[in-house]
This record gives sequence, structure tokens and C-alpha cells, in this order.
Amino acid sequence: MDWIVNLFSNHESVAYTVIIYSIVIALGVALGKIRFWGISFGIACVLFAGIAVAHFGFTVDGHIQHFVKEFGLILFVYTIGLQVGPGFFASFQQGGIKLNSLAVLSVIACVLTVIGLHYATGTRMAELVGIMSGAVTNTPGLGAAQQAIVDVSLERGASQEAINGILSNVSNGYAVAYPFGVLGIILVMMVLKYALKVNLDAEKRLNQWKINKNNSTVDKIAVYVENPILFNKHIAIIKQTLGMDFVVSRLYRGDNILLVDKDTFLKEGDILLLVGNPKDFERLSTLVGKKANLSLFEGEATNIISRRMNVTNKQAYTKKLGEINVREKYGVTISRVYRAGIEFVPTKETKLQFGDTITVVGDEEHIKLIEKVFGNSKKRLQHPHIAELFFGIVLGVILGSIPLYIPGMSSPVKLGLAGGPLIVAILISRYGGRFSVTHYVSHSANLMVREIGIVLFLASVGLGAGQGFIKTLSEGDGIQWMLMGVAITLIPLIVVALTARFYFKLNFLEICGLLSGSQTDPPALAFAHDVTGSDAPAVTYAAVYPLTTFMRIMVAQLLIVLFL
Repeated sequence: MDWIVNLFSNHESVAYTVIIYSIVIALGVALGKIRFWGISFGIACVLFAGIAVAHFGFTVDGHIQHFVKEFGLILFVYTIGLQVGPGFFASFQQGGIKLNSLAVLSVIACVLTVIGLHYATGTRMAELVGIMSGAVTNTPGLGAAQQAIVDVSLERGASQEAINGILSNVSNGYAVAYPFGVLGIILVMMVLKYALKVNLDAEKRLNQWKINKNNSTVDKIAVYVENPILFNKHIAIIKQTLGMDFVVSRLYRGDNILLVDKDTFLKEGDILLLVGNPKDFERLSTLVGKKANLSLFEGEATNIISRRMNVTNKQAYTKKLGEINVREKYGVTISRVYRAGIEFVPTKETKLQFGDTITVVGDEEHIKLIEKVFGNSKKRLQHPHIAELFFGIVLGVILGSIPLYIPGMSSPVKLGLAGGPLIVAILISRYGGRFSVTHYVSHSANLMVREIGIVLFLASVGLGAGQGFIKTLSEGDGIQWMLMGVAITLIPLIVVALTARFYFKLNFLEICGLLSGSQTDPPALAFAHDVTGSDAPAVTYAAVYPLTTFMRIMVAQLLIVLFL
């Protein structure tokens, strides 16, 4: 039995470290699934499990713990960046600017509250930044703040023992503020609902009306060729006249359904199947002719079919569609492209990316030929691109390590191990395809790496803070920190909720998603979904989450550099 005693007493061994981390993560994830009055703390319970385990003496070597924490944070923020990158830029279109301006207001209100508490109570900024990260449930911000503390402290000649003490207090502040960070946003949603006497059915109808009004998805329309100006003219004249992005998928003439190309002549009575933005359909109908029945193109007698396939062949995603020349070479038409949740109409300048889903129109024989060109390999889609992922992390770490000197600051600011990889991932996911960089990660693979990263980080934070947590809570400033966390949680939420409702006239569903996203709080989003019975909050959440995450990472570092 000595081997068991040795296994759990040798805190330097690899086996002991693996066992402790595994116990903390497994216990925390299991506890996170338990719901109290319909609310669960989710993955954050890994932090509390780590605190509990460390409190009973099962600590981990400090150097190992530091490495695991930082590496887990990098994996988490990088995969988050890959996921939200395409939507990050799209979120600034239409109502995205309004939503993100409200998210910025939330961050500003949070910072002003923290600075006010710093001067009013005399609490050190390091502890307040930890409290702030917990109060807004932003784990990457905590990681960025801790790294900034280490960098600034080392530059000022602080001892490692002093640095560890500050980091412990920061983690404790995060831990004591986190529970109300989750509960506070839920409380604000409930109070807002009853105080404003929200009618959910009416709010849903209003939200659906706004979605339909701003709809930018791709759809199809059939129109008769009735404009005499178009008779006996090349089909390309429609695009030259209107200057809109759309595709002529096929043509109905007599009893035949035909594919078209730039040399196809239009005749009176032809029926065109057009694929484009629904907002342009009225103009198309005005120019070409009245709408026709779409069912004409859906009959079983025709040999023209449409099929969706994935782009997995390097020869396809390293060229523009105009270079592949699919219509002339292969006799098919690409009517739409689906990429990262966004569907759009391609042009000859469109450069496909690995993992894109395209809709191809043609006969069975030619579609089989073009399938070999684009790949459509499910196996390649499932294969993780490990080399590309870690190369992106290398670029992110390098970017995060570049010191940025700002006039008036004694120490440079860095994007850090949280900000650097996040920015690189966002940029690669958005622009990597233009340089033939494969960044595709399947949703399941992304989720797996992301969850592994965050649980490693939270377990490390909990194990580092656990020994002094109970003492801080019972004998130290724990209760005061908790109250300050309540203020940091509630003040920005109330300011943003009232501004969004009475100034920007947002509906309740949008406000719930906005509050969840501005606090980067997935449990609150889940609660909003349950309360509203709608997916609308998730749309708003996704629109503000990337910018908010980035700003909270940078703000945490700036507060440390300016006030530590």
C-alpha cells in the first residue's frame, strides 16, 4: 500500500499531477450540470472544484500549474477566435454597430465602476481586476490580467513570493465574485421583464418583423422574361444593367430546363430561376418581368438537379472561381456558397475556402465530374489540421508578446497570451482563405479543444487559489470583495439595459442576448433561451461576443499597467 501513499504524497510526480487535474476537471464538470432553481454554473464549477481540492492540501507544483494554465488559456481563446471570426466582421453590418456600441458602453461602465471603487475603498487594482473578471464572468480577461501582473511586477523587481501573493488574491477575487456574476445578469433579466411588463408574444413578433426586414440570406425567385429590351440579348446584360450579385441558376424554355452561360440569348417567354438576396427581388422583377411559379423547376422529368458538396481539394480552394471556369469546362453552375454560418452568392472573383459548402446545378454526369474537382471528401473534413492550428498559435503568441508603447504609460502594453492568439485566429478565420491558408476546424473538434483549454485553465486557477480562499472569505476581505463584485455586475447591466430599451428601442429578446454577450456569460444565454423560448438572444449574443471578449482582455491589462 506504500505505492498509493507515495502516489498522492509526491506532489512533483507526473502521475500525481495528472490524477489531481483529472479529478478536479471531472468533479467540476459533473457539478456544473446540476441545476439550482433552473440555473447551473456550467464549466465554472471546475474553478470551485480546484479550490476545494487545493484547500485540503492536494496542490500542484507551481511551475507546472502556470504552464498548464497559460497553455489552456491559449487553446481556449484561439478556438474561440476561429469560431467567431467570420461573424465578427459581419456583426458590424446592419444593426451590429448599434449592438456593439452598447457592448462598448457596458465595458466603459464597468471600468468606471472599478476605478470608482478603487479610489472610494482603497482596494488595490490587482484585486479589483480579479473581482471585475469574476463579476463579468470573463475568464480570458483574468488570464490577461495575471500575465500583466507578472510582467509589470518583474520589471519593478518584485520577488516571486510577492508576485504569487498578488496572483492568489486576484484568483480569490475572481472566485468570490463569479457566482453573483452569473446570478446578477439573470436577476436583471427577470426584473426587466416584470418591471416593463414585457409581452413575450408581442416581442417575438416584433423581432421576427425586424429579421424579415433586414434579411440578407440567399433565396431564389423565378421570373418571366417580359422586358422587350432583353429580347435576343445576352443574359449577362441583366447583371451589367443592375450591378447586383445574383446567379442565373437555370432557364425554362418550352418544356426544357437548361443551364445558362454568358453567351445564352434571352427570348420572350423564357423563365429564369435567379438566386440572390431577397431584398433585390423586387428590382429584378421590375427589370425582367413578373414572378413565375418555382415549381416549374422542381419537376421530376428534368435531368437538371442541384447538389450540395464541400470544398476539400486544394486545387479548388487556391483559385478564384473565374480561374476554375466551371460553367465552360464542366457544364455546371455554382449558385450559392455557405461559409461559417453565412450564405452568399458567388462571383468569378470569389475564392473558395476549405470546408465551404457549395450548391452546384447541372446534370448528374457533369456534377460527378465537378465533384472530383472540389473534393467533397467527408474524411478530409473530419481530419483535424493540427499543423495549421499550432502555426496560428505561434503567430498569436508572437503578436501577443510585442510590447506596445503608449505615451504617458510607464510600462508597455501587450496583447498577451489571451489577446494575441484571439486576434490572429479571428484574422485567419476571416482572411486565411485569400492566402490559401487552411484554417478549417470542424465544430466538434473546435468544441473539444476549446473545452479542454478552458477546463485546464480553470482547474489551474482553482488549484492556485485554493489554499488561501477560505481564509480570505472568512477572515480577510472576501465579503467586501463580494459586495464590490455585486456593484461591478449590476451597474453596467442596468445602464445598458435601460439605454437599449428606451434609447435604441431594442426588444426584450435582443436585450437578453446583448446582456449575456456583453458579460460573455453562456449560462445567462441559456437562461435567456429558456425564458424567451426563442433563439433570438443567441443571435445578438454572437454579434457582440467577439468585440466584448477582446475589449475585456485589453481593459484588464490596461488597468493593471495604469494602476498597479
